[in-house]
Amino acid sequence: MLVGRSVLMQELRARVARVAQTTFTVLIEGESGAGKELVARELHRGSARPRGPFVAVNCAALVESLVEAELFGIEERTATGVRGRRGKFELADQGTLFLDEVADLSPSAQAKLLRVLQDMSVERVGGQVARQVDTRVIAATNRTLSTLVQTGHFRPDLYYRLAGVEVHVPPLRARREDIPLLVDHFFGRYRRARELSVSSSATEALMAFDWPGNVRQLGRVLERLIALAPGPLILLSDLPREISHEYEEVISETPGQTESLRAWSSRYVRLVLERCQGNKRRACDMLDISYHTLQSYLEYEIGAPRPPAPGTALDPVVPVPVV
Repeated sequence: MLVGRSVLMQELRARVARVAQTTFTVLIEGESGAGKELVARELHRGSARPRGPFVAVNCAALVESLVEAELFGIEERTATGVRGRRGKFELADQGTLFLDEVADLSPSAQAKLLRVLQDMSVERVGGQVARQVDTRVIAATNRTLSTLVQTGHFRPDLYYRLAGVEVHVPPLRARREDIPLLVDHFFGRYRRARELSVSSSATEALMAFDWPGNVRQLGRVLERLIALAPGPLILLSDLPREISHEYEEVISETPGQTESLRAWSSRYVRLVLERCQGNKRRACDMLDISYHTLQSYLEYEIGAPRPPAPGTALDPVVPVPVV
């Protein structure tokens, strides 16, 4: 399930729905933890073969000497003590094979994969018979394959074979407005174990954090809160220090003696706009203010002198000498 109501997530769901109806090879690109396997499973569920197997392979974990046996299978008694078995392509027949982190395949493994993708037939190690398979291939990577092709680290012919249809999964920092929904989604999984809610300041801190590990990192943080939070309401102090630190120092601190409330608010608005990558409409939605109000905060000079307090004379009173 792809959770989120942001524009980016709506576009992603629409693209996945269209691509799922085809049988084409798909390349999913996105940062680590952004949800590439979840997108692959949605493509499988929305396809014409949802009852077929979904087989996931972590290419980064494949041992070079065992790549062929793992992907294509091995015949009985090929070597002493070796039992024959089907490879991942055969196991995914009539279904979907998900090749995660395909960029980590060695050059020789890339060549072997290309050969199979060209005619969708596999030959087991030690065998002499090619077996046709009806397997849809979905590849994923957290690196940009086109850049790897230019630097000579990925075969261009394999890239062109994989990159016919591409799906990009946006990082979590690009769709911060989805974080409250994701929190509810994760908490809903463990509602039987514990009922929790999140305070407004903690929610704002979660939305301000950059999340280098994306949704996977958010899930681990929420699991920690479920296990360790002292009360049913998650407070700012319950969050890991790396998340609450910037919020405490930059966002939630109260105006100092030399700073007006308007100056502090202007600084807060500028930070939110920066977090929204300059998108003023998104910043207005996050702040729940009008575009005119946003502009007034942005035009305010933070270093401007504070206005005089009510009843304070604008000019010093000069005593008049008595003659």
